Amino acid sequence: MTQFDPSTLSGATVRSASGDKIGTVEQVYVDDQTSQPEWVTVRTGLFGTKESFVPLAAARFDGADLVIDASKKEVSDAPKIDDDGHLSEQDEDEIYRYYGISGRRTAGYDRAGAPAAGVRGTTGRDTSGPNTDDAMTRSEEHLVAGTEQVEAGRARLRKYVVTETQRVDVPVSHEEVRLEREPITDANRDAAYSGGDITDEEHEVTLRAERPVVSTEAEPVERVRLGKEKVTGRETVSGKVRKEQVELDDPTGTARDR
Repeated sequence: MTQFDPSTLSGATVRSASGDKIGTVEQVYVDDQTSQPEWVTVRTGLFGTKESFVPLAAARFDGADLVIDASKKEVSDAPKIDDDGHLSEQDEDEIYRYYGISGRRTAGYDRAGAPAAGVRGTTGRDTSGPNTDDAMTRSEEHLVAGTEQVEAGRARLRKYVVTETQRVDVPVSHEEVRLEREPITDANRDAAYSGGDITDEEHEVTLRAERPVVSTEAEPVERVRLGKEKVTGRETVSGKVRKEQVELDDPTGTARDR
């Protein structure tokens, strides 16, 4: 059998295996010897006025609901046992026979958190307990949406070298030979007659020219950095919420919703 925590059982919604809502767990009874939950009382009927014992032998949790191996009618028609905080062997035999469970014997069961045997105690729970008023509170959940900061990605700034061809016009100059002739004058007469009359002679000059020379130099042209800007958009989120429904169990058929 599944092991249950009394605190999770108390107040749980009880459903049948077919999904029908039966009622709400009111009290939890634990084995005198093992202290493990074995029985619960389920509040049923119009405005939750009836309590019936239900075994946990084949029960299980489906989410927050306690699913039992009994129908709503079976629970409603179960033998009525006084909820005095202790379940005797005779009471146990009677409800075991009703639910068709055999071969289980124990010294008895005490209500979880109940006072000693023979001392009657009562506890109220929320707005539907015996010590509160005649109305119940219906609650429902709603979505609460917000935002959180998460890392969406990273941007990296890097630089690399590319080579391209540039063309630059460079002015260049060169020397060319020009033949100059001058007549014999008094100014150059001595130079003209200083040599032989008829001789072989050579004279040369050196011609010079400029050629383009290419080199490179680096200079800063701009500063580049990474910046961030916040862009706000809208996203639609969805989620499941639970809400309580009020169910009327009226065998007389005379109740009206106002």
